Amino acid sequence: MVQAVCIHETGGPDVMRWEHIDVGEPGPGEARIRQTAIGLNFIDTYFRSGLYPAPNGTPFSPGNEGAGVVQTVGEGVDYIKPGDRVAYVGPLGAYAQERIVPADRLVVLPDNIDDKTAAGMMLKGMTAQYLLRQTYKVGPETTLLFHAAAGGVGLIAGQWASHLGATVIGTAGSDEKIELAKAHGYQHMINYRSENFVERVNEITKGKGCDVVYDSVGQDTYPGSLDCIKPRGLWVSFGQSSGPIADFNLGLLSQKGSLFATRPTLFNYIATREELDATAGELFDVVQKGIVKIEVNQEYRLADAVQAHQDLEGRKTTGTTVLIP
Repeated sequence: MVQAVCIHETGGPDVMRWEHIDVGEPGPGEARIRQTAIGLNFIDTYFRSGLYPAPNGTPFSPGNEGAGVVQTVGEGVDYIKPGDRVAYVGPLGAYAQERIVPADRLVVLPDNIDDKTAAGMMLKGMTAQYLLRQTYKVGPETTLLFHAAAGGVGLIAGQWASHLGATVIGTAGSDEKIELAKAHGYQHMINYRSENFVERVNEITKGKGCDVVYDSVGQDTYPGSLDCIKPRGLWVSFGQSSGPIADFNLGLLSQKGSLFATRPTLFNYIATREELDATAGELFDVVQKGIVKIEVNQEYRLADAVQAHQDLEGRKTTGTTVLIP
């Protein structure tokens, strides 16, 4: 028996319980791993609150990201072996000391990437990869706006986009977060609590607007984000930390300049083994070269997941946070 964070009914952070579970042995195509670190992400709060329904109902353990050591593998698994250090973005259930994971979701870690870094970067780092390299191919001619610049994805994206030569504009809600984002590749920062971000983007771009806006905030930044985009530009809505956008009006895209819009998720970009290897491989490459630095700014015991969620939703965290079993 091992311990895990379990949710029997959705709601606030207090619904999470620290309980004993029976993990069992891996079946065909599966691996059992002992986890050494687990990534904390805003999507975890969506499943916990019920905003996103858990695929198999309750009870369930939240979390999609972790790192650890392979203990045993099931029949037909030859990609990994016991003793391998691995990381993953996979199905729900990461908030556990040990768990079963589909083996084809596991990526063997390079020796010079430690477990905490890996656990905190897989979901956020591969999200930054698909946003900047696939959803919209960012380059030297790109001007972009990234909301929540001091968040986990934002800090990675700022460094990466700056390396790609883009003009990188970000928003954040405090002077401390603005300085943090500036130290991670953002040339222009806007304090959305004291400034009108639409007006400031217009000033920064001299009225031209951005080629692409990356928006994980949702309710609080809509429809303002659309007013920051040049005609035929792209709005990428990939999260909703302030709440979901209600009654999206498709006609606004026409009125704002024949805009394009997409609502992507990482899992559609790493659905195949080949896509996962390519996306993770590019992330590992920029981290190993020092182009992107992953800084674990907060650590909590896994047993203290309630406090971790409270701090995350209370905007008290920056960058990457990990839970330690």
